[in-house]
Amino acid sequence: MPFGFGGKDLAVLESKFLIYEDLSKEMLDKLERAVATISDNSNKIAIILERHENKLAESDKTDALLLKMLEEVKEDNAKDHKEVRTRLSKLEEKVQELSKFRWQVGGVLIIAGLFFGSLANGFASKILTSFTTSGTVVQEIK
Repeated sequence: MPFGFGGKDLAVLESKFLIYEDLSKEMLDKLERAVATISDNSNKIAIILERHENKLAESDKTDALLLKMLEEVKEDNAKDHKEVRTRLSKLEEKVQELSKFRWQVGGVLIIAGLFFGSLANGFASKILTSFTTSGTVVQEIK
């Protein structure tokens, strides 16, 4: 008997060793399956993260494009605004010129009216005074 063990003790030890060996194999199998599941999940997560990163990159590109478009619209709007202001100031100048012309025409018409009125009045007074006759007013009594 080696190591001071009896035959019965050795059989018990062997059976316990076999039980532990079976348990170890089961635990190792479970660990291998868990590692495989974790590896699969890790791969799936990596794929999801890659897709998410691609979507973020596309979103960044879209945002940059939108910002560029907004800047272009802003520049176009500034140009249009400047053109409109220029056109409005030109229109205001024309309105002022027309208003000035209207007052000038009105002044000329008033002066012409006064001038021709005084001429006509002088002519009319000559005509009316040249045919003066003396007359008597008779009153009837009743």
